[in-house]
Amino acid sequence: MEGIRLHKVIAQAGVASRRKAERLIAEGHVRVNGHTVTALGTMVDPQADAIIVNGQPLRTQVTRHYLLLHKPKGYVSTCEDDQGRPTVLDLIKRPPSRLFPVGRLDVNSEGVLLLTNDGVLANQLLHPRYQVPRVYVVKVQGMVSNQALTQLREGVILDDGKTLPVGVEMMRRVETNCTLRMTLYEGRYRQIHRMLEHCGPYRVKWLQRVAMGPLTLGDLPKGRSRRLEAFEVKRLQQACRARKPGVKRHGA
Repeated sequence: MEGIRLHKVIAQAGVASRRKAERLIAEGHVRVNGHTVTALGTMVDPQADAIIVNGQPLRTQVTRHYLLLHKPKGYVSTCEDDQGRPTVLDLIKRPPSRLFPVGRLDVNSEGVLLLTNDGVLANQLLHPRYQVPRVYVVKVQGMVSNQALTQLREGVILDDGKTLPVGVEMMRRVETNCTLRMTLYEGRYRQIHRMLEHCGPYRVKWLQRVAMGPLTLGDLPKGRSRRLEAFEVKRLQQACRARKPGVKRHGA
């Protein structure tokens, strides 16, 4: 099992928020396997390590929950927001546990968003080396050229490095606008926006994530959520093991 950051494990156990968990660690209130830990980047195995918080053993044997949310516009993909904007957790009326979103969709984007308390699966789904595909339908202001499509498929150099190759196909052309279907194998801040802006005078007008690995929206209404079935969770786990680390995919 891969390690998980200690503050995430504490938060997932329901003891404190991630920020408060970080303070508990920094102030020396957390012990791992008998040793006081103050480094915020400490990685632990919640199934094997003995974790003590404020003198009390941490209960890490928690039930895992997995919810698929059809995120609408106007909600930030975080557990809390400094600006007071509504978060995706506000859409979950009776959360079964302390959940967190797996990855982010911009406040004006919509579509597939997984909410869970399973930190191991979340880390695997998001880590570029597992290259779990995320599929988006993107309406673009501007007619994306064939040259730009080739650039996207080969990867473009952004200020945070070169992107992995992207699967991209033209779905529709209407006057000066077009619609693309894009498959990414990593998730960077506003990556699609920045890639298109890099390739030409193109601006994203609308963006929807339609799939994350084998997970799709189906007929789930916008703003609603549902629990994943056991076979769906298994498929997500299998998607993380389908490729060996270091094996690169090329654009579809």
